[in-house]
Amino acid sequence: MFTRTTVCVGASALLTILLLAGCTPAATPDAAPSATVEAQPSPAATPTASAPAATATSATAIGATLEVFAEPGGSATTTLTNPQESGAPLTLLVAAAQGDWLQVHLAQRPNGSTGWVRADAVQQHRLEYSLEASTEANTLTLLKNGQVVKSFSAATGTGGTPTPHGAFFVTELLEPTNEGYGPFAFGLSAFSDVLSSFGGGPGQIGLHGTDDVESIGQSASHGCIRLSNADITELANLLPLGTPITIS
Repeated sequence: MFTRTTVCVGASALLTILLLAGCTPAATPDAAPSATVEAQPSPAATPTASAPAATATSATAIGATLEVFAEPGGSATTTLTNPQESGAPLTLLVAAAQGDWLQVHLAQRPNGSTGWVRADAVQQHRLEYSLEASTEANTLTLLKNGQVVKSFSAATGTGGTPTPHGAFFVTELLEPTNEGYGPFAFGLSAFSDVLSSFGGGPGQIGLHGTDDVESIGQSASHGCIRLSNADITELANLLPLGTPITIS
């Protein structure tokens, strides 16, 4: 859950810094969520999306905009801007292919939203790595081609502000300058099921470091997933945008 403030150089792109607004330590008083209208449903919503395959494919927009369609050959329902507001290249996760069209997961409400894009409007990349997060065990597991590489202890959401479950992907990588969130933060395509907005942001979920080392291994956040600063740095140097993450 975040808004953006300043600019820095992140992994392979010029990115804007996250001011994470919904993932503060549990001991910190909650800011009052502002009353906002949630985004309109996507061209196709599949909130119960299945877990990503052992390997996956990302789709990065080629032009300055990317049209999204409800179905192949239909009318465009929305147009996405490339790069994103953060400065990161617009990168989506491919769900399926049909002729000259790709079905992609979208980073918007409701969680699990999908749409269709023209294959010639994006550059596709094979993804070897994926992530699996457990809110019960408070762990994050790194996989390569479906095989477990390493497991990290993590902090996830509390009972009142749980980390949403489902199949998502990494949307951007940023370097926070505000205190408390470690050296790196990934934006995820997931949004809070409880907070429609928080601290001026849209309630988007992040995967980031923390200065509150005692919270690692606990249910302690407002929905984001926290790792130790060493662990988030390891992932920041490894994972490309579009990397799938399953949260259960």
